[in-house]
Amino acid sequence: MIAQLNTRQRLRSIVSGSVGNLVEWYDWYAYTVLALYFAPVFFPRGDAIAQQLDTAAIFAVGTLARPLGGLWLGRLSDRKGRKAGLLASILLMCAGSLVIALTPGADRIGVAAPIILVLARLCQGLSVGGEFGASATYMSEIASPKHRGFWASFQYCTLAGGQILALGVLLILQRLLTEAELAAWGWRIPFALGAVLALVGMYVRRAALETPVFEAMVPEARQKWAATLLAQPGALLTVIGITAGGTIGFYSFTTYMQKYLVNAGHWTKVGASEIVAVALVLYVIAQPFYGALSDRIGRLNMLLICGVLGLVFTAPLMHAIAAAQTWQQALPPMLGALGVVSFVTAISGLVKAELFAAPERATGVAIGHSIGVALFGGTTEWIALQFANAGHGPWFAWYVTAGFGALLLVAITQRARIRRGGIEVSA
Repeated sequence: MIAQLNTRQRLRSIVSGSVGNLVEWYDWYAYTVLALYFAPVFFPRGDAIAQQLDTAAIFAVGTLARPLGGLWLGRLSDRKGRKAGLLASILLMCAGSLVIALTPGADRIGVAAPIILVLARLCQGLSVGGEFGASATYMSEIASPKHRGFWASFQYCTLAGGQILALGVLLILQRLLTEAELAAWGWRIPFALGAVLALVGMYVRRAALETPVFEAMVPEARQKWAATLLAQPGALLTVIGITAGGTIGFYSFTTYMQKYLVNAGHWTKVGASEIVAVALVLYVIAQPFYGALSDRIGRLNMLLICGVLGLVFTAPLMHAIAAAQTWQQALPPMLGALGVVSFVTAISGLVKAELFAAPERATGVAIGHSIGVALFGGTTEWIALQFANAGHGPWFAWYVTAGFGALLLVAITQRARIRRGGIEVSA
């Protein structure tokens, strides 16, 4: 029998899980928002776009470690508890951020600098590979059934909130330091701060309750994860498909948007950082409303709406963003794009968690999501920069459109599986 939590216990656990999630994603996204500054430190040769390509390639390499992290930490979450996976994940992220903050540049240690950067990023990739599955499982299991979409949406609130926090730290440093100081050493401060915050997040997570769903599982069920996971490959493939479509849109309109404004719209670095931060704050505020909407209309309809809107509006919205010269011109299409992608991000972790039974839930979500991100989301920025480097920047909009088309196709072909999903214990 599954124990029932009262409202205070649920809220305390959701806040504890969310704070740790916020810190993890701050550390992960600090890399992307600061890449414009530290790229010359690790890759001193080539023009600005070539240097950004090198850092984007390492970002993509970091995502390749995510499936391995998903398997390792997902298995830990399914066997030892959701909290165990969350604590191990944040400890790995702390180590990666600290290494990046302390690594000397290529002018001092040569080729060892980018090699160490790759290793640190792989460590962070292992961390977020397990974080998404453990966090999605924890939030979906701790939430009340009637309002599960609303509560689970806070996963992406804190995920995007981590990027906002990283941008906020950058904006403060841009005010306090000169561009030369920020490029020389100031970029290290956010990574050092991230390592400290990760320790704080780990302390906060220790106060979170274990989910009643996990505690209700008999020990034998926790050993059956491989057999039960392999017995339902359709669920795993559905997670990969949803991730492939949704993550291309998410990374395009969040992490890459800062560089898109600089490269395609010729904005200043400060101006691009400011407007992206404002757009992301509004995006985060909107997530619980989208989550609550999913409680009313269902997860499947949310995915279908996202796919259709993405197919129709992605190209014109990205064209409008590239052509914008002022805040008034850029912010509406940015919010429109984020509004479209919110139909999937607000329920991303939940809809994936609902596809699996409890014994393999964290592992299934983590592996499927990590594979999708490694193949598509993590390479989004690199592909966008390849288009820009080749002089075909506008073509990237059609790549993003194709991602939404893939999401729509998965939603249509897997509608029965998605519609019957739910959170339950399975021995």
